[in-house]
Amino acid sequence: MAPALLVLAVVIGYPIIRAIMLSFQGNRRLDPTTGVFVEGQFAGLENYLYWIGNRCMTASGEVASCPPGIIATDFWPAVRITIFFAVVTVALETVLGVIMALIMNGTFLGRGLVRAAVLIPWAIPTAVTAKLWQFMFAPQGVVNALLVDAGLDKPIAWTTDPAFARLAVIIADVWKTAPFMALLILAGLQMIPKDLYEAASIDGAGPWKRFTTITLPLVRPALLVAVLFRTLDALRMYDLPVIMISASSNSPTATISQLVVEDMRQGNFNSASALSTLIFLLIFTVAFILIKFLGAKPIEDR
Repeated sequence: MAPALLVLAVVIGYPIIRAIMLSFQGNRRLDPTTGVFVEGQFAGLENYLYWIGNRCMTASGEVASCPPGIIATDFWPAVRITIFFAVVTVALETVLGVIMALIMNGTFLGRGLVRAAVLIPWAIPTAVTAKLWQFMFAPQGVVNALLVDAGLDKPIAWTTDPAFARLAVIIADVWKTAPFMALLILAGLQMIPKDLYEAASIDGAGPWKRFTTITLPLVRPALLVAVLFRTLDALRMYDLPVIMISASSNSPTATISQLVVEDMRQGNFNSASALSTLIFLLIFTVAFILIKFLGAKPIEDR
């Protein structure tokens, strides 16, 4: 196992440790006397307070509230948007994934074709998906054309109105990743013995009774793993809202990952490392809760 562990330590361990080390250092500052950038020294929790408490370092070296326009002021709105996206998309994808998995698990002519068609959205790259839905949600796009034909007074500003922009991102994300949920749930459905359904039918159990007493309890492990994977993926959402709506940190669909990229583009690698560490802690906490208390175990105990 040593070679595999060594590769993981280099590829995963070193970047995490390096990011944590950078998060405790101050960003590079321009020395007014020499005109040269000076590497930041040990800053303690300064970078974390910058995000969590919107605390900025003034020119005199004092800590005060960040003025409007500083990227740190977008932190808590981005946290709320990220959690909102994660909760709504995962809930919708779970419901749709169960429905699609039940359909694909059935026995009918053309089942293989249906399975392939359902999985196509998941196979499309995220950037292509974002561009596809961006064209569809354009002011003169297909979606507005259909809504106007159905009696809507005027086209909807899907990419500029905050509420509709978030709805557009949710629709696109659910369309793309619900098949992934369906694939994992389908694997769990295929592990359920058919004899159980036959015995329940003989005992007089209807479709809904069989679903609630046989299907849901036995597919629960696979369902929880699917929810775990999708929740962790949704918490680090980046490319879909950036390509569809805007890459700006104050966009109505800005997520935490967008703030990290924007901060790095401004040359603030240390504060960006602090935010990356906060995202890591958030994802770790959610994963711990799902695994420890809800029983979402990607690997079964032996």
